[in-house]
Amino acid sequence: MLVEELPLPEKAIKLLKERGIRKLYPPQEKAVKYGLLDGKNIIVAIPTAAGKTLIGELAMLKTVLEYGGKALYLVPLKALANEKYEEFKVYEKIGIKVALSTGDYDSSDPWLKDYDIIIATNEKADSLLRHRASWIEDVQVLIADEIHLLNYADRGPTLEIVLARFKQLSGERQIVGLSATIRNAEEIASWLNAKLIVDDWRPVKLYEGVYFNGKIIFSDGTIKDVREFYPRDDIANLTVETIKDGGQVLIFTNTRANTIRISRRLKSKIMSILGRDDKLKLLQLADKMRRASSSLIGEELANLISGGVAFHHAGLNYEQRKIVENAFREGIIKVAVATPTLAAGVNLPARRVIIHSYWRYDPRIGRYEIPVLEYKQMAGRAGRPKYDEYGEAILIARSMDEAECLFAKYIRGEVEEITSKLAREQALRGHTLAIIALSQNTTLSGVLDFMKNTFYAYQYGVENMIVKVKAILKFLKETGFILEEDEKLKPTAIGLRVIQLYIDPLTAKRIIEALKANEPKHIMAYLHLICHTPDMPKLYLRRGEYEYYAELAKEYEGKLFFDIPNDEEELEFYLAEIKTALLLYYWIEEVSEDEITRRFDVGPGDIRSLTQTAEWIAYAASELAKMLRLNEHLRVLSELRERLKYGVKKELLQLVRIPGIGRVKARILYDHGYRTLEKLKQARIEELIRIPLIGLETAKKIKQYFGLEIKEMEVKKKREKAEDKSSILYWIKYSG
Repeated sequence: MLVEELPLPEKAIKLLKERGIRKLYPPQEKAVKYGLLDGKNIIVAIPTAAGKTLIGELAMLKTVLEYGGKALYLVPLKALANEKYEEFKVYEKIGIKVALSTGDYDSSDPWLKDYDIIIATNEKADSLLRHRASWIEDVQVLIADEIHLLNYADRGPTLEIVLARFKQLSGERQIVGLSATIRNAEEIASWLNAKLIVDDWRPVKLYEGVYFNGKIIFSDGTIKDVREFYPRDDIANLTVETIKDGGQVLIFTNTRANTIRISRRLKSKIMSILGRDDKLKLLQLADKMRRASSSLIGEELANLISGGVAFHHAGLNYEQRKIVENAFREGIIKVAVATPTLAAGVNLPARRVIIHSYWRYDPRIGRYEIPVLEYKQMAGRAGRPKYDEYGEAILIARSMDEAECLFAKYIRGEVEEITSKLAREQALRGHTLAIIALSQNTTLSGVLDFMKNTFYAYQYGVENMIVKVKAILKFLKETGFILEEDEKLKPTAIGLRVIQLYIDPLTAKRIIEALKANEPKHIMAYLHLICHTPDMPKLYLRRGEYEYYAELAKEYEGKLFFDIPNDEEELEFYLAEIKTALLLYYWIEEVSEDEITRRFDVGPGDIRSLTQTAEWIAYAASELAKMLRLNEHLRVLSELRERLKYGVKKELLQLVRIPGIGRVKARILYDHGYRTLEKLKQARIEELIRIPLIGLETAKKIKQYFGLEIKEMEVKKKREKAEDKSSILYWIKYSG
């Protein structure tokens, strides 16, 4: 089907053509024929890179341009939300307003009423529904990207509840679910009363195989000899061969340490086969990485990039990830070595995908093999549309027996069935409270009536939830979050605030009990309180760390809200909380990112993620303290929240509120005598630009913050070379 045949406004068709979309892929054509543009619910289960996103885009274009409704595009991860936002901004050319909403769970985001396409994470969408965002009524199409994540214990329940709520909204609304190939897609389609599209078509032919002893054995029976450039280095041979043939390589491995180790091993080998122009582009890109990121991990990346190789994992910050991703798409970086997080949605195809390891390790359950679905998502990245005629996905075996097992499980095996994870107690606690809060005087039967809309009830029957829901209702009554009168359930004021704050009721219980029972304590007590909640991710103890953190826990004994547990298993979790709290303490005490990275074996992205979550829990705790009139705790928590946000000591809080002044520049200004806003306001522009690392642009932002105009010519006359004086030494001093 040609694009001009679509029943869409001419301006939409014209823009699609400008993007190079002239003919629909077979699965896209099927979706249109099944009623995609007539408002029918559609579930799409097709391979990675087979054009899922455009199916969602077509539904959104129809809704926005012809019916005047809003479109809500759901994704599981913030990184994916950012990527989709950048993709969809192209529609602003034809008057469609696009917005991104991923943060601040304590808001209905009323500003979104002025936008047509809204991209949000599943958690943010759930939060908006809890806040009764009025503009939700205008959403006529919901696109659930990566809908197979219903199967994931951490993210699946929230997506399931959002879909169940959307089903309950009044009026005709369309749901489009986009998924990788899954075994029981028909169950999801039936649950959502949707047409199902299952197709194994791909724009680039995929060859799946297993490498062993210098040969790749493909699923079609063909055998390919791999050229040996380096004895006993399988990864290097598989990689160099593809680069020499004009392709790119994506290597998936199981740990962050392995991404760096493999990248280092490949750097000189890749660099030796690159031409002069490629090397020049890579040097420029490496310089860009250094300018964008002054951290140790940024320097490591820059060094590797200069040789055509980069690593990619969740420990990188946003800027680092985008530089790597964009340069790989442009063909500048030849090899990306990644953890599987890259396979979960980020569009980064390569000629050859190498699965270096199919084993994972989880401290809670030990070593395990990855699911088939995860393998298929990684393999699906093989083959670049418009660049490659084929793609190769290769597993690596160490013996013939292992090769046969890999064929049986991953290449010829079926992907797993998707099952609801909603019945997990942690998920059910918050969602049950939200159901009660959003209903007026509901009952146990009313709660269960809502649950009938869920995928769990479709698969197992709502009867199987009764015992768990009753236990949760008992917990919510005991904590004072709900009341029951004449079998009617209603939230208390604090229960309503808990769901608005988007925290687990168990998190709220622990915070409230700790604050009520104690006078204000050492700042580490509040950090440990944050880490003692189920909402806060924990840093697991590495080998050899147990004794250190056990001693540290003893040092803090009596200073924290919670005592050291006697149970051995509980103690290990307690020490992990202490470790995580210590990282947060280092952050608010202005220890450099590089030092935190070294000390805790984390990346800048991890630091950002942990401190953002801690900041949110600190905010929630301060709101609960406000409601309970625990004013002394409130003062500590309000200040702590800001310190977590900026990563500074108390004395810098005024300075870091100025746009463009982060923790490093604020410390430099403070150390140069600018310790108050008034002192900074009185500073002359020529004084500010003499301060290392401040520079003209930052000086201008400071003056603009105070509403002062700057005459450019006067600044240029007074500007001195001292602006850059000893900048490297200052970075060493203030950034570690």
